[in-house]
Amino acid sequence: MSTDFLKIEGLGKAYPGASEPVFDGVNFTMRRGEFVCIIGHSGCGKTTILNTLAGLEHSSTGHVFMDGREVTAPGLERGVVFQGHALMPWLTVRQNIAFAVRSKWPDQRKAEINAHVEKYVQLVGLGHAIDKLPSQLSGGMKQRVGIARAFAIEPKMLLLDEPFGALDALTRGTIQDELLRICSETQQTVFMITHDVDEAILLADRILLMSNGPRARVAEIVGNTLPRDRTRAGLHHDPQFYPLRNHLVDFLVARSKDLSHGRAPEHPPEVRPGLVTA
Repeated sequence: MSTDFLKIEGLGKAYPGASEPVFDGVNFTMRRGEFVCIIGHSGCGKTTILNTLAGLEHSSTGHVFMDGREVTAPGLERGVVFQGHALMPWLTVRQNIAFAVRSKWPDQRKAEINAHVEKYVQLVGLGHAIDKLPSQLSGGMKQRVGIARAFAIEPKMLLLDEPFGALDALTRGTIQDELLRICSETQQTVFMITHDVDEAILLADRILLMSNGPRARVAEIVGNTLPRDRTRAGLHHDPQFYPLRNHLVDFLVARSKDLSHGRAPEHPPEVRPGLVTA
């Protein structure tokens, strides 16, 4: 993996009329092919940070660089999946994804587009539903279509804003497994917001911990010490799991609040609590 594929420098966001910024002094980097989750309480600016990475919002201070270029607007090199699937209800699964593929490669022939769409529909296990409308799909299936659409444009980076938050536990677990498998196959770079500690441990190579807002910052960067080929079924049996989980929960319950009263560090330390014996 090359270093600093994504670089965030001094990022801050203040809304008109607010006495203090939501967050400021946010600094972190990501490597190409890395999966990073960000965790923090509501109001610390996680979604605003993701939207800034996507080019959907502008920060008040600081800069975002991806692959050596500053991010200033939306672009097809970044795929975004929100909690809501955002599918066009009058188009089938095939047509929804084809619409995105054509926007990336407008000169592709229809047969090429169709083959490309089918590849990614199969990747998320929805080949049997490719010609169905969104109204004929379950919530989990719709979210799979959204993920397939994002992957189908072959972005340099995938941005996920709690994409499984509205799903039941069983469906959520199944799609987590799909996402792990796809990312392993494609070596996709992923930045994801989650409130679920176990989900972050399952998916992420590193976990960013945000202090509470206002003036939130990335207080700590936690390295995931569990093997990269980890599975949901085996997660709880790894002796490194509970030290890591306890560290994250302790931060959310106690330390995120303490840091918000003081000041989180401008350059967050990186820790690997899974290596500590419980």
